[in-house]
Amino acid sequence: MEGDAGDAALPALARIAEEGSIVAIVGPTASGKTDLACRLAEAIGGEVVSADSVQVYRRFDVGSGKPTRAELSRAPHHMVDVLAPDEPIDAARYAELASRAILGIRSRGKHPIVAGGTFLWVKALLFGLADAPPADAGVRERHKALAAEKGRPELHRLLAEKDPASAARLHPNDLVRVSRALEVFELTGEPLSARQEGHAFRDAKHAARLVARRVDPTELTARITRRVGDWLDAGWIDEVEALAKDGHGEARAMGSVGYREVYAHVRGELARDELEERIVRATRVFARRQRTWLGREEVLWVDG
Repeated sequence: MEGDAGDAALPALARIAEEGSIVAIVGPTASGKTDLACRLAEAIGGEVVSADSVQVYRRFDVGSGKPTRAELSRAPHHMVDVLAPDEPIDAARYAELASRAILGIRSRGKHPIVAGGTFLWVKALLFGLADAPPADAGVRERHKALAAEKGRPELHRLLAEKDPASAARLHPNDLVRVSRALEVFELTGEPLSARQEGHAFRDAKHAARLVARRVDPTELTARITRRVGDWLDAGWIDEVEALAKDGHGEARAMGSVGYREVYAHVRGELARDELEERIVRATRVFARRQRTWLGREEVLWVDG
């Protein structure tokens, strides 16, 4: 459901927060989530809880859109730079850590503002996760052995046969999530994507309102293109080279949009003159998926 807060966006969002609900600023990548979160935090005395599966990792800086020093000076941020590059995390653990941050923010008399584009994490934090079977150590060990023998893409290929929707949103190198999605299917006979699709926002863990900034698709493409160029100029390739040199080439965040393309270039698999265009194209596809997700939820859209 789409609404339009227009020029009254900040006062309207302030009222939502002051009535006790968490304002969760979502929306496509490059739509200005961090800026809006900082503006709102300044207006109401808030602190921002990031919901971004790359910003949570240390050393994944340039290509993750982490808040700048100027943005950090405008509002405290939580769930940024909290994990080592190879440390595992899933939606459940994120929800646990972010909930602690929210409790701390409220104990200080401040307003928590969630901001980020990892929608499964937002959903887990605010509304809990869809029902799924507990982990099976035997299944996971079998998956690890298969990946070690035939490569991670083989496990991803098997997932694509059983759960195409989950496979489409997961990178072949994301062993943890690919294995989990395949595990759910093997244990239940039902795709994980179907369970997530049917999971409604009924039993809220936190009173919250989803908010997204409306950006014209042409303008969003321009923003994405400009940002990718800026990040490459700012040393994105050097950052990935350093991570790879230190043994973090298989880190989960390295499979994220943008990082996987830069890493392919570092490995000599993608020419430099193709790199920027490839990242822009992948990011646009990602932004469309985000917009599709938002279209299924009740979102307050505000003008940028």
